[in-house]
Amino acid sequence: MSETQENGLGCPSKCPCNDFCPLQNALSLIGGKWKIPILCALSQDGKVRYNALRGKVQGITNTMLASSLKALERDGLIRRRQYMEMPLRVEYTIEEKGRQLIPILFQLARWGLQNPSRARSDTTPDE
Repeated sequence: MSETQENGLGCPSKCPCNDFCPLQNALSLIGGKWKIPILCALSQDGKVRYNALRGKVQGITNTMLASSLKALERDGLIRRRQYMEMPLRVEYTIEEKGRQLIPILFQLARWGLQNPSRARSDTTPDE
């Protein structure tokens, strides 16, 4: 492969990613501890209200859920719909851009099952 050929990720074969790395861009959209579980929950259930979503994503705090939802909405992966009624009702749904990620996430999950992490002791040298 020459230096000008792509490596399958849209990067040159010897990718320095100085200007723009599409893989890094994708990871910045879904990175962090909570975005993937939120996307998975929304992909399964369609419209989900805030409290129901909080119950589906075990261990998440209100602050982290709110900030993760804002980031996912800002990046076009989910949609927030607020109804002007009392009490206030807000529903979240996954957008097409987010739905396109679901098969990729399932493929990553399968890869993770096939390649479990090994526990490393503090005395094991890096390979």
